[in-house]
Amino acid sequence: MILNAFFLAFRQIKRNFLRSLLTMLGIIIGVSAVVIMITLGNGTKQVITERISSLGSNILFIFPARNQNVGGSGRKSFSLNDIKTLNLQIGQLVRAIAPMTSTSLLVQFRQENAQTQIQGVNGDYFLATNWNLTDGSPFSAQDYRTGSNACIIGVSVKKNLFDTSATNPLGSRIRLGSIVCECIGILEEKGQGAMGNDQDDVILIPLKTYQRSISKSSSLYNIPRLMISLKDGVDSAQASAQIADILRNIRNIREGQKDDFEIVDTKQIFDIMQNTTSNFTLFLGAIAGVSLIVGGIGIMNIMLVSVTERTREIGTRIAIGALQSEVLLQFLVEALSLSALGGILGIIFAFFASLQICAIMELPFNFDYGIALITFIFSAFIGILFGYLPARRASRLNPIEALRHE
Repeated sequence: MILNAFFLAFRQIKRNFLRSLLTMLGIIIGVSAVVIMITLGNGTKQVITERISSLGSNILFIFPARNQNVGGSGRKSFSLNDIKTLNLQIGQLVRAIAPMTSTSLLVQFRQENAQTQIQGVNGDYFLATNWNLTDGSPFSAQDYRTGSNACIIGVSVKKNLFDTSATNPLGSRIRLGSIVCECIGILEEKGQGAMGNDQDDVILIPLKTYQRSISKSSSLYNIPRLMISLKDGVDSAQASAQIADILRNIRNIREGQKDDFEIVDTKQIFDIMQNTTSNFTLFLGAIAGVSLIVGGIGIMNIMLVSVTERTREIGTRIAIGALQSEVLLQFLVEALSLSALGGILGIIFAFFASLQICAIMELPFNFDYGIALITFIFSAFIGILFGYLPARRASRLNPIEALRHE
């Protein structure tokens, strides 16, 4: 009986193909909108995950806050003594403590030049960021100790300065502002950072070289920020609290005074951004899902019209012995077929549309087949829900009055 009902339903859809297609349009748009929104949300979430992960795992950044004791205008930087004290007191919790200084400079090699980020680093920087070299060698202990004019470049710098001349960067001498340094290594490619910046557009030099020749600070130990990589399994919130207590003691901050530093936990940022992206994706999916309801109302309207058009046919079926349940089933199956077919077409359209949109937006294509299945089931349920009223009306027609219907 059910197979026969599906046969009659598809025959009716074929007989009124254009009307059936327009009826399914609401379901097609609703399903495709939901699936596309969730696919784009998944791609965005993956990009955020990759960009934050590129900073390193379980990382804390420490920045000097505005110094409330100096008219609210100054910032008290960190010193190497601060780093030594932190190492002594929380060394069991951390993998690396990397002081970080940076500025933007015009760099030049022969006729090529570019504006590039220059960073002064110590040996812990590479450990904290999990950043390796693809070619060349890292800085030696002597480079860090004496502040040699050696540098390691990112992939973008290599492209900007060396691709046109086809010169091997290793051993080449690059001008950084007023100094000249020798390239000894090339960093592996990292791509965009969490804020959309190009992480590969960077030149690393020893911290002492930076402070002596680039920043030319009055204090050799003027460090604007710290990067702390915690060991696996260490709770970042507890570590942040311990570090804050130590820094308050080092920087002579009395009880009741505001901290003159800020600790940023990348794990917390990651969790917040993940939750925000997930909630926003669900919100967009819910909005798109409204069109599924609209599509269901369209199916109900067309089915009511269909019942009116086929009143004599229904009366004939009931008169020759068809049960009310059989008539109800026939119209329910017809509504289900319309919505299910619309759901399938919507998923197919969403797949290819998402593929194109992700390519245009440069997002990874992360199609969720589970969500597609759930959306299809929901579209079929919409057909049954909104098809029930017309089907019930058809099954309760009086056969005599139905046969008299013109």
